[in-house]
Amino acid sequence: MASEPILLATRSKGKLRELRDILKDIQLRTIDLESAGVPVSADEDAIESYPTFEENALAKARYFFSLTGIPAIGDDSGLEVDALGGAPGVLSKRYSGRNDLDGATLDAANNAKLMSELARLDDELRAKGEPPAPRSARYVSVAAFAGPQGEILRRGVIEGRIISEPRGKGGFGYDPYFEPPELNGTFAEATWVLKSQLSHRGRSFRALAHALRERGWA
Repeated sequence: MASEPILLATRSKGKLRELRDILKDIQLRTIDLESAGVPVSADEDAIESYPTFEENALAKARYFFSLTGIPAIGDDSGLEVDALGGAPGVLSKRYSGRNDLDGATLDAANNAKLMSELARLDDELRAKGEPPAPRSARYVSVAAFAGPQGEILRRGVIEGRIISEPRGKGGFGYDPYFEPPELNGTFAEATWVLKSQLSHRGRSFRALAHALRERGWA
């Protein structure tokens, strides 16, 4: 097993770049879906249909391991905003409902929906004479491994807040609006190296990589 690469089960170029930054110092051998010759399938759209990050991450790892025979790491991640009852949560990627978009255009639609929902909530509170809703939020990532030896799950979380105007040109997803106290800036303003050190995804994937090493599975 130690000589075999592990499949990184994601189609997101932004996420793939981040994962490689996270894992390079751990010297975990990996291969991406394109390099492994795994064609895009419509079946992939139905993988993440569960109500928890854990279930979605494991479903993704199981799917690609079963499909390719290569031990796979899948993840599910998202933003939880307290004022919205934890939304968008597991629906973070599909929050806008715009299934016709992807990449930066989908990110923009999701962020527009997030800002719209928070503005709507503030309007409701203002009408009642109450202060605006708190902007506390967190990014959550669950990384899952599925291979012939078994399965492992690890969770990573970073707390922060949602700001009213986007800042920064880096990152992806909700990064321009998410500000953790450790950074004194948004994820979109952070370097890739700093983000990989602090991020929810960095925490979950490093924990998973260490667990694989401890068990002799990588």
